Amino acid sequence: LKPWVAPDSPPQVKHIKMQTIRASAAARSVRPASRVVKAQASLQKVAQVAGVAVSSFALTLAAHADVTVKLGADSGALVFEPANFTVKAGEAINFTNNAGFPHNVVFDEDEVPAGVNADAISRDDLLNAPGETFTVKLTTPGTYGYYCEPHQGAGMVGKITVQ
Repeated sequence: LKPWVAPDSPPQVKHIKMQTIRASAAARSVRPASRVVKAQASLQKVAQVAGVAVSSFALTLAAHADVTVKLGADSGALVFEPANFTVKAGEAINFTNNAGFPHNVVFDEDEVPAGVNADAISRDDLLNAPGETFTVKLTTPGTYGYYCEPHQGAGMVGKITVQ
């Protein structure tokens, strides 16, 4: 179906009439707005369900993940990062030499649950190399105070709560 255009019409007129015909054909093929809104609502629900599923999965992993504690902050500060945290009984705690070493991890015998041998869970020997690691698993619920012997006076101390 071609529009009738006078043979002596300039090319611009022919072009404008073709654009008008194409635009009116496109307008007839547009879907009703209600279908688009319903599709968007459905996609939003799918995204919400997917978000909940991913969050649940992440929480499950976090509940069973080991904890890593940096010995010395990235900025060079003499701290444990994180210094205070909570773990489940038997969960591995990895102390990793990061900055400002040498460091060690000493559990204060006056700040561990009754019956826990602080010397047995401490690392008195210094960690000297970058990335060097000390791992401990605390099995008795309670609060454990710990510190870095060379930097305790600078505030390199922390607390672990075991559930």
